[in-house]
Amino acid sequence: MPQTIVITGANSGIGAAAARQLAARGERVVIVGRNREQTAAIAGELGAPYHLADFTSLDQVRGLADDLLAAYPRIDVLANNAGGIFAEETTADGVDKTFQVNHLAPFLLTHRLLDRLVTSQAKVIQTSSIGAKIFGKIDIDDLNNRRKWKPNKAYGDAKLENILFTRELHRRYHAQGLSAVAFHPGNVATNFASSTSSLMRLIYHTPLARLILITPEEGGAHLTWLAEGTPGKTWQSGEYYEDDKLAPPKKLNPQVHDAELAKALWERSEQMLGV
Repeated sequence: MPQTIVITGANSGIGAAAARQLAARGERVVIVGRNREQTAAIAGELGAPYHLADFTSLDQVRGLADDLLAAYPRIDVLANNAGGIFAEETTADGVDKTFQVNHLAPFLLTHRLLDRLVTSQAKVIQTSSIGAKIFGKIDIDDLNNRRKWKPNKAYGDAKLENILFTRELHRRYHAQGLSAVAFHPGNVATNFASSTSSLMRLIYHTPLARLILITPEEGGAHLTWLAEGTPGKTWQSGEYYEDDKLAPPKKLNPQVHDAELAKALWERSEQMLGV
């Protein structure tokens, strides 16, 4: 029986690549994107339904959740894939854009879908990054990084938050049948970091990219592997994986293992969202 797989950020990059791969395997893919033309084009190519939401607007995320609940009685996989590194900017919700798009918006979407996800015994997949290990250092009292905002730190913190969210989601709901996993897709040749002052743009937008970056199809294959895998057999719920897909990496940001921080992040996110 085909799975119903919701992929955010599926209008381009690894999200679009994974959507193509999963559709080719007979899965029922639901495309979510910000750009109307790109999102409609991918959906049309695959004969898949699509929904629009800009994660810089929490109201749009709430509307997306309502639409998904109305349209899909079962959601087998939620892939929280939308994200990126951005210039310093505060959204209309009063939140740092990098923090909101990468963590707070997908947290809100997952939170509003939780009953449906638990009932479906779903897999929740977070697209994280090795940037969590390199740049992440979370201050629970300064999630917006107001004190010392830098693009790499904002991004690293957000990707670390993806892993902590995965671990706390597992702790709270795995006994009820929900599985959660986070992963680094590899350094993928996309439009990443193009609008920031981060030095990472020099890797992604120079001839060097052809030598060290992988294709979106290769990156998307990691998401596809998780979406089609069986928790407890193919991969373990509550874990974070990097490109080799064989086992969780041994060296992680020390904050990944801080269960109290994961709990505090969940509670602080709820407070910020008023849920």
